[in-house]
Amino acid sequence: MGRIKNSDRITAALLQWGSSELRDLPWRRASDPWHVLVSEVMLQQTSVARVLPKFEFFIEAYPTPHALATSSLGEALSLWQGLGYPRRCRNLRDAAIVIADTHDGDVPDQLEALLALPGVGPYTARAVLAFAYRRDVAVVDVNVSRVFSRLRGEPMTAKQLQDMADALVPLGLSWEWNQVLMELGGRVCTARSPRCTECPIRKWCTFMKSKNDIDPASLSAGASKPQPRFEGSDRQLRGAVLRIVLDTSHKNRSHTMDDILLHFPDSEQRIRVEKIMIDLVDEGLLVRRGQKISAP
Repeated sequence: MGRIKNSDRITAALLQWGSSELRDLPWRRASDPWHVLVSEVMLQQTSVARVLPKFEFFIEAYPTPHALATSSLGEALSLWQGLGYPRRCRNLRDAAIVIADTHDGDVPDQLEALLALPGVGPYTARAVLAFAYRRDVAVVDVNVSRVFSRLRGEPMTAKQLQDMADALVPLGLSWEWNQVLMELGGRVCTARSPRCTECPIRKWCTFMKSKNDIDPASLSAGASKPQPRFEGSDRQLRGAVLRIVLDTSHKNRSHTMDDILLHFPDSEQRIRVEKIMIDLVDEGLLVRRGQKISAP
């Protein structure tokens, strides 16, 4: 996209703002690549507030890829409860197995090798390179996408966003720069009710100056989408089924499918739960032996 207008001033203003505004989060104190990878997987589609009480417990239980690779998925899922999207936990354990078996227990430090890990996409791979290995790479998440789209004042494709991010990242300051950008998007340049008067780069923001009613960030790649209602959703029922099974698995107990259905007195829910149990088994998140359902 060529050189960004006022890029040096934007960089300086953001870094100065971030020097006192970055929250003290446990994964920001982490330098171990495995710990960084765990935090980034946990933070996918999950708020900082929900990850905070889980991250350190998980790292204490699984301080290395080998520790998670040699544990049962059921044990890992038990610790994961409350974070949602349990497929991420399964993928993280699968990634740990690959790291232990293929990379001598070391999280890869090359983009292609990181992308080859189960559940690791472009954002997570670049985040590991920037935050663990301090490589000069740009990390684009939903918050960064929102900041850049508003700054430029137009919807942007994934390639345009990455190109803009790559052009702005200051050499030798990748960790600080990426953290500050995400902090700005997460706390100031928010999806709803952005606090523009507090933004350190407001004087260069095209969207703020335009007073346009159409937010370009909402039309850009990676834009945050409203989450479907959780109450009564299949996501809620999936979590409930997993909780029922996992909460008793440590006692070496299993359930029949009928046992689980007894927890759902509503007939319409039972029909959905039967399908959900089949899906969870197909995804490897539960194990079925005959009519018995247990943790993997």
